[in-house]
Amino acid sequence: MESCLFIHGFTGGEYEISPLAQFLERHDYHARTFTLKGHGGSRNDLLQSDRHDWRQSAEDQLQDLLLGGEGVHLIGFSTGALIASYLSVQYQDRIKSLTLLSTPVFPLNLLEIARTLGSPVMVRNYLSKFGTTPAKATKEFLRLVRESFNIYPQIKIPTLIVQGRRDHLVRAKSAAYLQRTIPSGSKRVLMVERSGHMLCHGEHSGQMMNEVLQFMRTSGRAGLN
Repeated sequence: MESCLFIHGFTGGEYEISPLAQFLERHDYHARTFTLKGHGGSRNDLLQSDRHDWRQSAEDQLQDLLLGGEGVHLIGFSTGALIASYLSVQYQDRIKSLTLLSTPVFPLNLLEIARTLGSPVMVRNYLSKFGTTPAKATKEFLRLVRESFNIYPQIKIPTLIVQGRRDHLVRAKSAAYLQRTIPSGSKRVLMVERSGHMLCHGEHSGQMMNEVLQFMRTSGRAGLN
């Protein structure tokens, strides 16, 4: 059974990618989710961690999966996509494929934020985030965004780039940038027209998950040298 490592986003958790993980489990993949260091607990937990800790906690999970002797599919959501990109370069010979969901190459789409703030649920979510996220952690996130610009040109494994057209946190041009910059000979972009940032929970998530499955089935083996 092939393995997949899922990496969630900044200040998020496993719930962000659990629908896709469960979907792939039903299609005979071993899907591993975990919580990045500093996440899932108190504000102080996040304050006591940095981007190096986040990357290291993901790398520890990857190394554990690789003990099985086979390659691994990497699937990263939002900030998790930045970490997955980094790991795909560090462990290039052992990664079968890379799926990037809502990658914050160019974060904060102000127009979409204005639109989504019309929803009371979104207003509460934003107020909660702003009230609990330490400024230090936000700076670490932005450093990770900047450092990733040096990573994208080194990605050579099969890559699927998935972006919601209505993403309120990531500008849609992020996907086009990744398509131009990633040198992999096997890459494609999937724009989900009516989806926001939470690709795995949107109205059209089922279609997106099927696309990810087909990509992994057809491109996974090409990721091993």
